[in-house]
Amino acid sequence: MVGVLGGLGPAATSVFLDMLIRATVAGSDQEHLDLLVSQHSTTPDRTAGILEPGAPDPGPVIVRDAVMLQRAGVDLLVLPCNTAHHYARQVEAATDIPLLSIVETTSRAAVEVADGAPIAVFATEGNIHAGVYQDQILARGGTPLVPDRAVQEDINHLIYAQVKAGVPVDLDLFESCIERVLACGAGVAVLGCTELSVVYDQHGYRGDRRLVDSLTELARITVGRAGKELTELFR
Repeated sequence: MVGVLGGLGPAATSVFLDMLIRATVAGSDQEHLDLLVSQHSTTPDRTAGILEPGAPDPGPVIVRDAVMLQRAGVDLLVLPCNTAHHYARQVEAATDIPLLSIVETTSRAAVEVADGAPIAVFATEGNIHAGVYQDQILARGGTPLVPDRAVQEDINHLIYAQVKAGVPVDLDLFESCIERVLACGAGVAVLGCTELSVVYDQHGYRGDRRLVDSLTELARITVGRAGKELTELFR
């Protein structure tokens, strides 16, 4: 059984659960994955926890949820939030079951797709500041490209003022972010925030070779580790 450390944010977790269904070859209910989901939406903001001294610390909350899921009998954990992987070592230290890394699997896919070209990282300010993706891309022989200030501000707006706020997404702005990093030499852009995965999944970007989507990569590895076959859409 897979334990999902969810709610970070709620819409992204909902899309991830739907992806797992669409990614699994199944002819009946019983052939799908067994999941136990903690939709802990009140977990303190991860970026604030990284950047703002004195801000509420999400780490202990995520750890408590992981321990709860382990005690409930899950065999492995997934955390469909990229910035929260800043706290992954705390989860691993407190539990005895694997935590699949959305960051590691996405970085691996991005380095392969980029084929030597720089990899733009679209992520929260906290993720960028902590080097969550930069470190993993470098460890795999890739070259991370952090967007300039103007692009980062637009990414922040898409994440917080639109997807997290539940308002319509400015797809022209999203497209502009992609085109600007490609113009700066990026071969591909990693969607290293699962709110951006919501845009990718719900607005026709699936299959866009300019993008490597973190939530899609996590769905793929989760289905595989659970011993199931991937559907053609997710291969």
